[in-house]
Amino acid sequence: MSEFITYVQLGFRHIVDVEAMDHILFLLALAAIYRWRDARGALAVITAFTVGHSITLALAVTHVVQLPPALIEFLIPVTIVATGVENLAATAERRRARRGWYRPLIAGTFGLIHGAGFANYLNALFVDRIALPLFGFNVGIEIGQVLVLTCAALLLAALDAALGAARSWSQTWPAYRVRVTAVSLAVVVIAARWAAERAPW
Repeated sequence: MSEFITYVQLGFRHIVDVEAMDHILFLLALAAIYRWRDARGALAVITAFTVGHSITLALAVTHVVQLPPALIEFLIPVTIVATGVENLAATAERRRARRGWYRPLIAGTFGLIHGAGFANYLNALFVDRIALPLFGFNVGIEIGQVLVLTCAALLLAALDAALGAARSWSQTWPAYRVRVTAVSLAVVVIAARWAAERAPW
């Protein structure tokens, strides 16, 4: 049990550590369009992301799939940029699609890439046994994600309240739209810089 707890702690620390800021920023990009009343849709998206990164993490640490670390480190911020741009470009039709399969599909696909990033870290820790470390590490990641997303939800709700109190927003630019735009733009700018710094060519 102590070994399992150790890997849970490693997974948790990995997702909340400043070195994992790219994963935290991706979770913020995913959460940026949601409000408290959208909890069901947000849960579907996060579940899809979890499934995606769990699949690749398992395949990578068991050496079924080998992916170049430099390419993965470049693609992770690219997924963040793409998510932020999708937030900004979404039309009313796309917003309705978010209640269905569209947004979870994006999150699950990008989760495949992020799982490879987790695997690059976890591979260095393995000696022989894989199942227990893999399971424990994944549990730790999920606990960390819940914490990050809870903090993000509180932050976004506080931002909505602050914007709503600051002025009476027009129908064209309500407080919610201003918040989504501001957060998504910040995410895109930061991630684009990371992508440029990590470009493998």
